[in-house]
Amino acid sequence: MKEIILKKFAEVYGSAEGARAFFAPGRVNLIGEHTDYNGGHVFPCALTIGTYAAAKKREDRKLRFFSMNFEHLGVIESSLDDLVQRREAGWTNYPKGVMWAFGERGYEIPCGMDILLNGNIPNGSGLSSSASVEVVTGYILNELFGFGVSNQDLALIGQFSENNFNGVNCGIMDQFAIAMGKKDNAIFLDTADLSYEYAPIKLEGAKIVISCSNKKRGLGSSKYNERREECETALSEIQQGMGINTLGDLTEKQFEEVKMAIKDEDRRKRAKHAVYENQRTIKAVEALKANDIALFGKLMNESHVSLRDDYEVTGEELDTLVEAAWKVDGVIGSRMTGAGFGGCTVSIVREEAVDEFIRTVGETYKAAIGYAADFYVVEIGSGPCEL
Repeated sequence: MKEIILKKFAEVYGSAEGARAFFAPGRVNLIGEHTDYNGGHVFPCALTIGTYAAAKKREDRKLRFFSMNFEHLGVIESSLDDLVQRREAGWTNYPKGVMWAFGERGYEIPCGMDILLNGNIPNGSGLSSSASVEVVTGYILNELFGFGVSNQDLALIGQFSENNFNGVNCGIMDQFAIAMGKKDNAIFLDTADLSYEYAPIKLEGAKIVISCSNKKRGLGSSKYNERREECETALSEIQQGMGINTLGDLTEKQFEEVKMAIKDEDRRKRAKHAVYENQRTIKAVEALKANDIALFGKLMNESHVSLRDDYEVTGEELDTLVEAAWKVDGVIGSRMTGAGFGGCTVSIVREEAVDEFIRTVGETYKAAIGYAADFYVVEIGSGPCEL
């Protein structure tokens, strides 16, 4: 891929002399959904698909962006003196947001750049193409200008830019999983204090299969921020009678004792999901450590039911994919992954059943929804790097 992006860089910008090539992965969350902004645990892993980039310093303050995924848009120009979120700037708001966030942290970017991106994450799939772009941009800035920022800080800068530049109130999980990825491991992350451990994923005889619904969703315009507000309100209602910092502080038993403090039934359901999903994630990692992949799969299934019934973020497309998956022999577990409202499901499928899974789930989905889903058998990869 390095040769491909450098060749394209030379085509677009006239020369690739002095250009350097980089990569940041996408991510999939195995369990622990909508817990990351509720002070709970998440369990994501980096993938071997992601965002490739080539970048070169300029003599002036001009910024030029080109994406091989949106070739029809051509080169989009901006400047270090114009790091402002603009709707018409489209996808370039993500790298510009990271540059702005570096400046907010006191890291002065001394000159402009020519940047070319090529992602092989399905766009709008929920595998974190935006966070992958943010992390690869941060990694480029760090390497080109020697800022000495840690990968964990790159994740925080990416999240800060998405929250404050692009207006999506996301948690830390996506950027953290991408910046801190480790091959063949998922990251058991406590989002309340960013303590984490790597957990080896040993799926003897099984594969991770991503099913992409091909229903596009935009996080900012979806009900994502609304769900977050519902949880924040529920938390403040509980806090009036109990000293907790986050919903993630509660066990299931504690939640059942205090849930009536939450005045609204919908909010009560949202908070229930946040609490129970956090506990499910803790149990899932314990199951994995005990080599109990069947229990891990059962907890994945329970996660989807909670996201469907209590958090109400699945929708017809994701439910169709998951419910079809549950009927296939050899499926250990299946659930929606990501923010929901479209995007993807993640399934753990026995190797001998993968072809049958793709055929059966694909046929069921197309018959029910009217267009095809795409399937990816994925590997767990490492974090960002220079190629």
